[in-house]
Amino acid sequence: MHRVVLLTGSNHPERERMLSCAATLLGESVGRIVALSEVCYSEPWGFESEREFANQALLLESELEPLQLLDRVLEVEQKVGRDRESEQAEKQLTGQRYASRVVDVDVIFYDDEQIHTPRLEVPHPRVHLREFALVPLSQILGDYVHPKFGKSIRCMLAELSVE
Repeated sequence: MHRVVLLTGSNHPERERMLSCAATLLGESVGRIVALSEVCYSEPWGFESEREFANQALLLESELEPLQLLDRVLEVEQKVGRDRESEQAEKQLTGQRYASRVVDVDVIFYDDEQIHTPRLEVPHPRVHLREFALVPLSQILGDYVHPKFGKSIRCMLAELSVE
């Protein structure tokens, strides 16, 4: 059994419902949910939007291998309503790197592995820079030590808050 950590996010007008729907589907298709953070709210990161984001961290036990897991995550995003083509059109229109989204599911950790493939990078390469990720992660895995940086989630959050 693999220990998988995912982060869901949405700035859809019904973002809490989108996160709830994503969690249900992830529990059905990826693995058993062991822990779930509270829904945390933050301003958009890396782009402008009128709506704030809701994020939630999930700890799951899964039998899936990393790329199988990624495929299931992408299926869940699509079932919840993510439309990558419209996001791409918005990014081109605004010139920004990121765009509003119905739901986003990131693979943050997969056991203590470091995975670098063209499709998947784990640990998530920017998790240590994102307060919106570290806050919900600290609720369910505060003492977990990042396999690349050798620091706990709580420590990375504290360092980010100081900068």
